Formats: sequence, structure tokens, C-alpha cells
Amino acid sequence: MRILAFEALRAVDERDAYANLVLPPLLRKARESAEAGSGPRFDARDAALATELVYGTLRHQGTYDAIIAECVDRPLREVDPPVLDVLNLGAHQLLGTRIPTHAAVSASVELARVVLGDGRAKFVNAVLRRIAAHDLDGWLERVAPPYDEDPEEYLGVRHSHPRWVVSALWDALGGGSAGMEELLAADNERPEVTLVARPGRSTPGELLDAVGEGSAVPGRWSPYAVRLTEGGEPGALEAVREGRAGVQDEGSQLVAIALANAPLEGADRRWLDGCAGPGGKAALLGALAAERGASLLAAEKQPHRARLVARALAGNPGPYQVIAADGTRPPWRPGGFDRVLVDVPCTGLGALRRRPEARWRRRPEDLEGFAPLQRGLLREALASARIGGVVGYATCSPHPAETRAVVEDVLKGRGGPAVSAEWMDARPLLPGLPELGEGPDIQLWPHRHGTDAMYLALLRRTG
Repeated sequence: MRILAFEALRAVDERDAYANLVLPPLLRKARESAEAGSGPRFDARDAALATELVYGTLRHQGTYDAIIAECVDRPLREVDPPVLDVLNLGAHQLLGTRIPTHAAVSASVELARVVLGDGRAKFVNAVLRRIAAHDLDGWLERVAPPYDEDPEEYLGVRHSHPRWVVSALWDALGGGSAGMEELLAADNERPEVTLVARPGRSTPGELLDAVGEGSAVPGRWSPYAVRLTEGGEPGALEAVREGRAGVQDEGSQLVAIALANAPLEGADRRWLDGCAGPGGKAALLGALAAERGASLLAAEKQPHRARLVARALAGNPGPYQVIAADGTRPPWRPGGFDRVLVDVPCTGLGALRRRPEARWRRRPEDLEGFAPLQRGLLREALASARIGGVVGYATCSPHPAETRAVVEDVLKGRGGPAVSAEWMDARPLLPGLPELGEGPDIQLWPHRHGTDAMYLALLRRTG
């Protein structure tokens, strides 16, 4: 289990891989080897422990790095990355799980011996024994500065977020420290798996029956959502295998629902998803469009992601088309769509629960790299809508530079021609959701809504 977790962490570090893509094949390989008799025993409990070791270590890496730095005799940057991975795995077992101290240390030292050699195993042993001298609260008292002296660094160390991310989230959230503590803590919680029953193809009731009583509950906000309270494997469900349902965070579902429910005068026959990969929102939009007799065009720039979109939409009861196309240079005629969605590429700071490694991979300068693309996609989305048509601008980031600033720049003609459009109040389209802010746009939050931190602005083209 620990070797498997180590391999996953090395892939994340060396290849900039994502844990949610790397870990499942490793778990499957271990399970198949055990079943074939060519590997050690590997059951559901082993898979759960390996998963906790990988995701727990990645979520709390910043905190553990600060603690490890106090226990080594050199700058942390001079510790070889594979050694640091083993130390972080050991620190998580000592400080973040109920594994007994002696077992956590001995298992980590044995891992080091196997993957690093005897010499480095002795180093790992010495460092972990120093870490074991205090519990997590004791270490935080030592390594985090007082809140009054440096609140951002205090929160960053205590909740394992880079300082610049703490600052950005604080700007977006506003308010005092209590809300920030709740938000950062929510980023470190394991999110529930949420399913979507695609309208006309499946129902939440079908999914609840298939999962079984006590293992799933209806979603909090989306009428199509089902939350798996006991984990489980979504791919084992017939509706998911057949594409009639899928895995989709409730925040993403709400974005599609709000766009579909936005008031519209005149025709409502042609819908566009201008950034459709990997296809979750497109599949829900396609199902909602089919219920009204509307068609959906789903465009995705990357061909391999366009194939994922086509797979997600396969079997949709209404007319649809999937194309590989750049939304900033669209091949379709302007002004031809009644509803348009652009869920633009971004830093992903709103999905740190699901992709914890992103917080360490992203840099402040990434914002500048995404900015022209985000503005270009929104500008072309507005041009693609007919006069009176509705455009939804969405992003899985609450960073102000990726949300309202983008919309305001496009509407005011900064960096390109001004577009004639007006804000729509999106809040009434999601009745029952609390704390949606002053509007007219919407910002969802993990600690308030139990969703990823999705942002949505709705605009009506006026000229």
C-alpha cells in the first residue's frame, strides 16, 4: 500500500500528473495482481488506506513541509524529492491518521529501505522520530506564526495552502478569519462522490435504488443529484456505465441548470457549449435541451477531450453535434445561438478538494496566462449568441481576476472591442441556495454549499 502511495506521489511530482488519474490504475493493478496470486493481498481496506495516504499527504503537504523543515539539518530544497515524499507519507501517518506511532515509523522506514536504500532509510528514521515527539497541534504551535503578526502565513501553514492562494481566496470571500478558516478547512476535506441523473435518461430515484439504502442521499441543491455517502465505485452502476448518469459535482450541475432556466424571449432552439471538455456539463445541457426540442453544439479545442465529450453525449435523446474547434476562433456563424455556455480554462482553485496537488502546482503568474484566453472565449461567446440570447460565463475558480474582472473587462471593451450585453441576476434561478452574495453573479463555496467553488455570470446580449 505504501509503495503504491509512493509511486503515485512520484508521478504527481515528476510528471505533473493528477492523483485522481494516476491512482485508479495503480489500485486496479494491485487488485488484479492479488487476484492472480502474483502479488500480496489487496482488498477494499488496503485500497482505502492507499487512497487516504495519497490524498491526505497532498492536501497537507504544506503543513508537513513546514514541520519536516524543523526536523532536518539542511534547507528543505536540498532534500531529494523522493526522500521528501517518504517523509511526507510518514508525517501524514503520524499526524493525520490513527496509525500507531511505532507502526507509522517502522512502515515508513521499511518503505525508505525498499525504494531509497539503507542509508536514506536511517535518515528517514531519525527525522520521523523527531516528528513523533509532538502531535499536530503541538507542531502547529511551533511552526505557524501568530495570527496577529501574519494572518495569511498563519492560515497557510495551519491549513496547508500557499500564501498567495490564501490571499486570493480571502479577497474573493471577504469578511474576517472565521469564514476563511472554514473555507480552507473545507478544501482539506474528502469530498463526497456526486452523481447526476441525466434528465430523460435516468432519475435520482433509479440511482438511489441502485446504490442501496443508507449508501446514498439526494443532492442538496440540484434536482438531478445523488450523493454517495459511503463512497463506492460509480462505474459499477448500470446507469453510469450506459452514460445515462455520470459523476458531476453539484456546483457544475447548478451552472448548467441556471443557464437552462434563464428567462428567454423568442426562439429557444439552438444551444452551444463552447468549452465542452470533458463533457459533464455538455451531457446535462444536452439532456435539458432535448426536453425542449432544442439542439446542442458542443465544441472542444483539444481532439482527445472532444472524444470524451462525444462519449458523454452518446445516446442523448435530442439532436447534438460534437466538434473539435477553438472557441476563440469559432467556425460557426455569429449570432446563431439562443443559449451559450463557456466554462473557461482557469487555475482550478475552486476544486482543491478534488485536485489538492493543484495548490502546489499553480503560481500567481498563471493568472496572466489564462486572462487573454478567458476574455477571448467570453467575447466570442457573446458574439455567438443572438440578440436577446443568454450567455453563461463559468469558471472553477473564485479568484477575482478570473471571475468578475473578466466579465467587466469584456463588457467595457478592455483588451478588445466592447460587447453590447447586460448582466442578468442569476440568483433567482437557483432558489433555495443560501449566501449567494450581492449578485448579479453567483459564487459557490465548499464550506457554504458543499460544492466546488464554481462561479457563474449570466449575460444577455443586447446588440
